[in-house]
Amino acid sequence: MSTKNILMIARHKKIEALRMAAGLTLLDDAVNVLVCGELEDSAAASEQLEALEFSDVPVTRLESADSQADVMAIAISKADVVYAL
Repeated sequence: MSTKNILMIARHKKIEALRMAAGLTLLDDAVNVLVCGELEDSAAASEQLEALEFSDVPVTRLESADSQADVMAIAISKADVVYAL
């Protein structure tokens, strides 16, 4: 079975998206995360970001709407599977 390139877009339920991305690392597939807008500064967010960092999952934060469209389009075109929360 070949590995997949999985993209998780964290837009509305950001902490849940980070948690799911961390879980997807168990599949040995490449996982990338895009966080749209602000990410709350909480223990839950820090815990999930730490788990993703430990698993070498790149987390890209998209602050402005202008940068979101370009970066998101490129990331989606490279992904085999896209999850958006």
